[in-house]
Amino acid sequence: MLDEYTALPERRPLLLTLGDPAGIGTEVAARVLAATERWPRPLVLVGTGWALEAGARAAGVSLPGIPRIAAAEAAADPISLLELDIDIPGFRFGSVSPACGELAVRSVEIAARACLAGTAAGMVTCPIHKEAVHAAGYVGDIGHQEILARLCGATRTATMLMTTGLRVVHLSTHKSLIDAARYVTRANVLSRLRLTAETLQRWGLPRARIAVAALNPHGGEGGLLGREELDEIAPAVADACALGIRASGPWPADSVFNRAIGGEFDVVLALYHDQGHIAIKVHDFHASTTATLGLPFVRTSVDHGTAFDIAGRGVADPRSLQAAIRAANTLVDGRLAAL
Repeated sequence: MLDEYTALPERRPLLLTLGDPAGIGTEVAARVLAATERWPRPLVLVGTGWALEAGARAAGVSLPGIPRIAAAEAAADPISLLELDIDIPGFRFGSVSPACGELAVRSVEIAARACLAGTAAGMVTCPIHKEAVHAAGYVGDIGHQEILARLCGATRTATMLMTTGLRVVHLSTHKSLIDAARYVTRANVLSRLRLTAETLQRWGLPRARIAVAALNPHGGEGGLLGREELDEIAPAVADACALGIRASGPWPADSVFNRAIGGEFDVVLALYHDQGHIAIKVHDFHASTTATLGLPFVRTSVDHGTAFDIAGRGVADPRSLQAAIRAANTLVDGRLAAL
């Protein structure tokens, strides 16, 4: 496969963290590496060789020769491995392990610091397991977004899910449903609209048409089914429009995503985790991917978890990781409209 990359230009690499080795991250990575897709930048894997090889065995694929390097700036091949010297005795797929959580977080930290130092163009992440991360002692880090915000000192971050024909930014993700509803305030909605508009402009989509989903059924029915639309969301949309942001809404959530798929909007602001995730995953589960807004570099990710229930069984689908790598290359080039 490496012979396919002889014409690659000399460019800063993308870093791919392999995630929790007990999950499906190494398996989907092995499947992607065993394919012959060309990428415009070198790809540097961050993790351990033994975990990648375990994933390849589970997938039933043969890996190409992958040179080991000590730092991202040493990437001279189309694919290389920045290897962490971490062994996990008694390793098993599908098992929560503090050692696996430690390995996963350290991989993310190494990749993020390379991006911050300017030696990498951006990063792509395979899934980590929240329980394993907590068991490793990272009690303040719920997921990738929190880890990266900590490393970057970012005070505003957001998740954007993408698949062909639909983009969704989330007002909140890792909150209980009742806490997510309380988070729907004029200030929070306006802040997210500003972050969305600023980031999409940087990624090559100026003047993005942002639709804001309603929180309550039927958009609140003029206050009969809740006042958040009247008291918080609509005023935030008006504030955003006054700043020159092309925002509209709140639109009933049962129709706004279909309208976006039809081309009426460039992105939808969903107000809580499942409101946006369900729409994306019903539309195109396997090819969806995630990007993080508010970081000083591009980070994309698969749109699935560690899937401990199928880890090691050889049935994991690599399409989300393929899409995440393509998306990272596209966003680094400022060509979001091409996705």
